[in-house]
Amino acid sequence: MAISTINPATGELLKTFEPLKDTEIATKLNLAQQAFDNYRYTSLQERSQLLQSCADILEQDAEKFAKLMTLEMGKTYKSAIAEAKKCALVCRYYAENGAEFLADVPAKTDASQSFVRYQPLGIILAVMPWNFPFWQVFRFAAPALMAGNVALLKHASNVPQCALAIESIFQQAGLPQGVFQTLLIGANQVADLMADERVKAATLTGSEPAGASLAMASGTQIKKTVLELGGSDPFIVLESADLEAAAVTGTTARMLNNGQSCIAAKRFIVVDAIADKFEKLLLEKFQALKVGNPMLPETDIGPLATAKILQDLDQQVQKSVHMGAKVVLGGNPIANSHGNYYPPTLITDIPQAHPIAKEEFFGPVAMLFRVPDIDAAIKLANDTPFGLGGSGWTTDTQEQQRLINEIEAGAVFINGMVKSDPRMPFGGIKRSGYGRELSIQGIHEFVNIKTVWVK
Repeated sequence: MAISTINPATGELLKTFEPLKDTEIATKLNLAQQAFDNYRYTSLQERSQLLQSCADILEQDAEKFAKLMTLEMGKTYKSAIAEAKKCALVCRYYAENGAEFLADVPAKTDASQSFVRYQPLGIILAVMPWNFPFWQVFRFAAPALMAGNVALLKHASNVPQCALAIESIFQQAGLPQGVFQTLLIGANQVADLMADERVKAATLTGSEPAGASLAMASGTQIKKTVLELGGSDPFIVLESADLEAAAVTGTTARMLNNGQSCIAAKRFIVVDAIADKFEKLLLEKFQALKVGNPMLPETDIGPLATAKILQDLDQQVQKSVHMGAKVVLGGNPIANSHGNYYPPTLITDIPQAHPIAKEEFFGPVAMLFRVPDIDAAIKLANDTPFGLGGSGWTTDTQEQQRLINEIEAGAVFINGMVKSDPRMPFGGIKRSGYGRELSIQGIHEFVNIKTVWVK
């Protein structure tokens, strides 16, 4: 994919960038290593102040950054403003809690003194996706930089201006030169970066193939990785649930970010006793959504990020119909549009045993399954290669505990929408990846957890 800005609302090519040459990458690597040799010795207080400055910039210029996000990947302007402010939140979270998270942890042993010390690793490579072009980067960068590491960002090729803007934020905040650098490079240049001994670890948010590729490149070098990959999150609705609240939240959970979220509710699994009523409610909420110009405040759903994503999503829908599924709403790209617009779509009667029922639909398409009871609901929820998140709706405390204990996922939300929160670890199991971002676990992913024993 060319490194370029194409407005997904119009299809217009706005700007292109040349990938860095090998000599330019080498220069940036040298600068990063030089920066780490000094930055690793900065005080936690200084790092905290730098992150607070980043948060100030994000909040003050949220509208400017939001316009850039909307321009490059099509998310609604109102959601892009919220994203910029959430990035400020994660910067402040680690600025305020990083010193505690990185403090020595004493242990009682046969030594005069023994403890665990957390020390930075060095250069961390971040391979980031386009769907949350600021948030995905900051949720990695804030803890990594607070821990004393330095970062190289290889962002998605369709959001290069977002990538450069993020680098400028860290520069404006006063971080030393080379501590955070954006590399405008192609995916084919990542393996060589991982082979460089100065790069100590990597994190990737993206697709399964991308994650497998990075893990393979890292594995040959025996380097640490954190992967946050796809998801086909279940949204289980049981008989005692507040159906109106479930339908409202389920609509938001499916359509957030134009349906392009790893932790979106993608598979609605509803018990037979209330399935008709819930489907009617969900359909009403979907029908009320407004698709259109993502810059307008009344727009609920903007365009998909690229023409290829639109094409792939439509092929999945048509394939499911061919397999016997029923389209209740939507089901085709919006005609007479120069942008990548797809309407809110609801599909039922999908054969549960067919592979299409286990796939991730990355767009405003919801699958609804009917099951007889909670046992069948949990079985179907787990019948997928993914394990990122899951939402369960019930007021029965025993059913709540079953969902919490038996859903195979990195996060389970009861009577609420799955979301990321700096105060809680975030990540998946199975083919959704490994490792954790955010909270104390996130800052410990890229440190040397050193045992110290003194006599």
